[in-house]
Amino acid sequence: MGDGSWKLEVGNGGLRANIFHMMTFEDLESWQKARANVRKIYQLTRGEELSRDFGISGQLQRCGVSVMSNIAEGFERTHLPEKLQFYNVARGSTAEVRSLLYVIEDNFPKNAAEAIELRDEVVSVGKLVSGLIHSTEKRKIY
Repeated sequence: MGDGSWKLEVGNGGLRANIFHMMTFEDLESWQKARANVRKIYQLTRGEELSRDFGISGQLQRCGVSVMSNIAEGFERTHLPEKLQFYNVARGSTAEVRSLLYVIEDNFPKNAAEAIELRDEVVSVGKLVSGLIHSTEKRKIY
């Protein structure tokens, strides 16, 4: 089924029932991990020292949300060029998150270890988004 859905057959004492599940963006591992990153970004930026720096905190929150939102919006798009555009924006936002986490590492020593750990997790999301991009590109008709 090329429409983003899948079919699973479940057996029960010789009887088979077809269960139909339409895949959603919430099923994507990249979106799930991006969501977890946003949760950690908000925890980090609500800390005593960082919460007073509205610039870095707000920008980090916005670009973290951008990653998960663009994955979701790209998934819902039906035209492949639009999908790719949103996935590419999501991937670009992972780079922005990583860059801002370097700012935190360099300027907020109490939060450096947490920033480094979170940066590694964001790299993982970026790789998953790259996988979405590559699999979407394979579906393009030339």
